[in-house]
Order: sequence, then C-alpha cells, then structure tokens
Amino acid sequence: MVDGRPSPAPVPGPWFGWRRLRVVGITAFVASLPMSANWTASYWLLLLRLVLVGLAALFFFGLFERWPRRLPDWFPRWALQVASVAAVMPIAAALSYAFTTPHDVHWWSVKSRMEGFSFIAFVGLLVGPWVAMSALYRHISGQARSQALAFELERSQYERNALDARLRLLQAQVEPHFLFNTLANVRELVDAGSPQASSVLGSLIAYLRAAVPRLHEPGGTVAQELDLVRAYLDVMHMRMPDRLEWSVDAEPGALQAACPPTSVLTLVENAVRHGIDPAEEGGRIDVRATLRGNECRVAVVDTGVGLSGSTLEGTGLSNLRERLQLAFGDAARVALVAVHPHGTSAELVLPVQTAAT
Repeated sequence: MVDGRPSPAPVPGPWFGWRRLRVVGITAFVASLPMSANWTASYWLLLLRLVLVGLAALFFFGLFERWPRRLPDWFPRWALQVASVAAVMPIAAALSYAFTTPHDVHWWSVKSRMEGFSFIAFVGLLVGPWVAMSALYRHISGQARSQALAFELERSQYERNALDARLRLLQAQVEPHFLFNTLANVRELVDAGSPQASSVLGSLIAYLRAAVPRLHEPGGTVAQELDLVRAYLDVMHMRMPDRLEWSVDAEPGALQAACPPTSVLTLVENAVRHGIDPAEEGGRIDVRATLRGNECRVAVVDTGVGLSGSTLEGTGLSNLRERLQLAFGDAARVALVAVHPHGTSAELVLPVQTAAT
C-alpha cells in the first residue's frame, strides 16, 4: 500500500571506510600494471600518483554523497557523484604531479611528465566513473538487503504479537470455563445434601486460591501442571471418595517440558466430567508423563463410560487444540482413543522446550 510519504534518503556510507580504501588501492594497483610497461620513472612513484588520484576521487565521491542534502527530484544523486569523480580526475592527476615533483621543476614543462599526466588523467576518466557506479550499486544493493531484512523482522514481530494476543484471548476463555465447572461440582454436593459439602467447599476455595493465578501465566511446565492436577483430583476424591481413584506419575526428564497452563487439567476435567461422573460404579484416572526422544507425552487414562459426543466436542478440548496450535504449531497435538472394555485415553504430545518461567 502506498502511504504517500517520500522514500527515506539513502544512508551515506563511511567517507574513508576500509572497503572504499581497499577499492582505491586495488584499482590503483591494477591500473599501474599495464602503465608500468612504458613508465621510465620509479614504479612506486607511479603507484603513489595513482593512489593520490584515487583518494581525491574518493573524497569528492563522499562529498557529493552528503552534500547538498536535498536535490531536485529530477536529478539523481548518483549522477552527481559519478560526474564529480569524472570531473576531478584531471585536477587530481595534476595535483598528484605537483605533490610528487621537486619544487624547482615545473612538471608541465617536462615532456615525459606531461605524457604521464595525460596518461593518468585519461585512465582515470576511463576507469573512475565505472568504479564509482560499481560502488554505488553495491551500496544500494546492500541497503536494499538491509531494508528487506528489517521489514521481514518487523513482519515476524507483528505475526508473533498477533499470535500472543490470540493465545491470551483463548487463555481468558479458559478461566470462566474452569470456574464454572468447579462451581457446578459444589452445587451438585449442595443439591444432594451431602455432609461433605462444607469440607469440599473449603478444599475448593483453597484449591482455587492456588490455581487461579496460574491461569494468567503465559507459560508453565509439566511439573506445575501435574501439581495442579493433583490438587484438583484431591478435591474430586473428597467429593466422591468411593467412586474415584487416581494416580499421577512422571519421569523426571518430562517435568521441565514447557506446557501451556491448564492443558493437562483440561483433559483430567473431561475424564471426571464425561467419564467418571456418568459411570454408576465410578472409576480410575491415571495420569502419566513420559519423555520419548524430543517429545513429552502426557497420558490421561480413565475407566469411565468411554467416548461420547460431549467428550469430543467440548469447549475445553477445542480451546486446548487451538492453544497448542498457536504455541507449538504442528509439533503438538492431543488425541483421544477408546479404552477396552470401557474408558478413554487422552494423550497430549508436546515438543520438548525449555519453559519460559
């Protein structure tokens, strides 16, 4: 999209930077080789004069690179720089002779020196503008690559910010879903007139006080997630002591794997709500985290009533899948399979990353 703003002026390169000095030295050396065949004086004097001419051209190249600061739109700066290099060649050749000739000798009155001056000025006019144009091309090409890299970094940052915003939105959706489910469990006890309602309510308050702050954290570990699951299953066990058994186990290497908050808890909630609760005889929930190569696998296996439409289409599960996609892409997944003779196995697969805690 064109925003109507003028393009920023190219950033001038270093006036006498190492790369430019190197170009001057190499050009002077290459030009001196064919000229030395007919050169009667010292070769080093020839090379010195060529270097002086190159430095003078470099000075004017840098001068018109910076001045004047603004030019008419119809007059490109590169043309001014190339023209200045061409114009300075005869003057620079004359000055190089003036600086390298004894004061008591007028170099223009000596035929051999006048021929050398003409030759250097001619070679300078022939080679100088092309070297200047080559330097301009390299400078502009380098700036274009730097700008493209900067744009790519900026675009990546915008994409990352958008993903983070989406992840925070999904995370915010988890909180009311989690709280409503927990309060629903309390209401069931109160409606049933259970004598354990008061103690379970107290345990729930303590659990929520510890668990809710984690809902706002951007990331976590499998270890933190399993601590949350243990607290949740403790409360659920108080609610139905004769109908629920559970275990939580993990390999030491899996505990520090990065894990989005409430990921495992969502699977355990589903196991309680859609597996154990509807089963007359209750059941068992086993949670186990293992490390397999570069993947951390967290399995939640229950012996409840098994898969149903409500299990597969719940808000928590769809929310979890989207959060995993945003956080890890295709490297993370969750899969549910039926367990024989009854029950469900939910497996959460996470790439092993160091959690940003």
